[in-house]
Amino acid sequence: MRRLLFCAVIAFTFVAPAAAQLQDVGQLSFPTSGSAAAQQHFLRGVAILHSFGWKQAIAEFKLAQKAQPDFAMAYWGETLAYNHPLQAEQDSKNPRAVLARLGPDRAARLAKAPTAREKGFLGAVEDLWAESGDWRQRRLAYMRAMERLYNQFPKDDEVTAFYALSLLSGGGALDDTTNRYNNKAGALAIGIVEHNPKHPGATHYIIHAFDDPVHAPLALRAARVYADIVPAVSHAVHMPTHIFIQHGMWNEVVNQNVRAYQIAQDLWEPGDVPSDMSHSGDWGQYGFLQLGDYAGARNRIEIFAKMAETTKHQRAVGALALQKARYIIETEEWKVEPVADNASDNTVFANGISAVKTGDTATAAKMEALLAAKAKAAPGGAPDAGAHADHGGAPPPAAPGANDTGKSVRIMHKELAASIALAKGDKDQAIALLKDAAKIEESMRPPNGAADPIKPSHELLGEVLLQAGKPAEAADAFEASLLRMPNRARSLMGAVKAHAAAGHKEIAAERLATLNSFWKGKPFSNPSTDAR
Repeated sequence: MRRLLFCAVIAFTFVAPAAAQLQDVGQLSFPTSGSAAAQQHFLRGVAILHSFGWKQAIAEFKLAQKAQPDFAMAYWGETLAYNHPLQAEQDSKNPRAVLARLGPDRAARLAKAPTAREKGFLGAVEDLWAESGDWRQRRLAYMRAMERLYNQFPKDDEVTAFYALSLLSGGGALDDTTNRYNNKAGALAIGIVEHNPKHPGATHYIIHAFDDPVHAPLALRAARVYADIVPAVSHAVHMPTHIFIQHGMWNEVVNQNVRAYQIAQDLWEPGDVPSDMSHSGDWGQYGFLQLGDYAGARNRIEIFAKMAETTKHQRAVGALALQKARYIIETEEWKVEPVADNASDNTVFANGISAVKTGDTATAAKMEALLAAKAKAAPGGAPDAGAHADHGGAPPPAAPGANDTGKSVRIMHKELAASIALAKGDKDQAIALLKDAAKIEESMRPPNGAADPIKPSHELLGEVLLQAGKPAEAADAFEASLLRMPNRARSLMGAVKAHAAAGHKEIAAERLATLNSFWKGKPFSNPSTDAR
């Protein structure tokens, strides 16, 4: 047996075409039976794999295989780099082909793993990529295999980290809504960072485990660390903003996502899916809008237009449409344009609201009819490209009764119908529709990114209640919106007005101070200042 190598992944220069992107990947220890040459690439591949840098990780694992063709763990790592573990399975063919390169069958492959620990890792992916069972069943089998390995090696950081990730993946496969699997995964990862605070997997998985408004404070420390330790991987630079956005830290949201976009752009080659560019660019634009930096938001749209033209990929085209629609809603720079019947939900909604605000009743009615048809057809259909679009794969379908598909467009339809009713003077109907919309939104998973739908229903309800002369109720609606999406600019603007009108002067002043602490747009001086 080859001498076990105990190595730490640290920053070092790697001579390759993308050398500038592969300098820092975090710190971890992963002893294996690999040769020194193979181990160097293997460690780097594992560190990048922990940060979901799929393309970069595959390259490292292949180099490890080249250095040592029978190194089983190099094949193990590559099998995990073709699918996002927190999204629906997209590719089982490539992972199975990787295993076939290692050996003709399970027994032959396991024979090449010389230690019990390596056999455990390899056996787990054998379950994950087995020919039998659907992807949900196989992910659960993988999770159980990793649990057995963890019970055998409870003090091994890499076993623990990959077990934590399997819990996140398994919880998704089960459509778990209790947070049981996420909380356990997060607790395991926290145990790793207690003695290795720069572990790329542990810090990353803490963020995924606590990516909701209730648990996000548990991940803030990890997010701050992760923001700096893996500058080589776009997803790693973007991922801390899942927690920053839950805290309304808009400058950090912008800065991280601008960096993440550039890293992804530098790595992109013709034929690649522009997932990381789309995701980071999208979230970055939302951050610019919350800061009131509308020039920055327009610049993101220009960049997206170039990306859509260059990549010609539907992901980029869909994200561009989303950005344009969001810009209109957030800035209230109303713009009515000809819209095709097959336009995105967000495009139709933004056009409809613009029509209401500019008095174009005919277009407003047409957009309302289009959204009504889309809402009716939405359940069970493919979700529109939205603010929670993934990093390259489709989200796992939810279990019956727990599916958010279609809810966003139904909310937007009610919001547009309410806006039309308000324009006609029917305030009661508008309020009733928006309360229905808010109930639907509350039944969706908690917010974990840019607003989805692009106009939060509680926020619009607050605006309508304020117009209806009900400032106290409006204040409650704005506070509900802020509880779901802290420091959201237009909800803070509305809260300032509503609390001031309701006589809540101290609260109005507090909300104004918060807004002024980050707002870069038109300045505000007192609670009665016009929010535009």
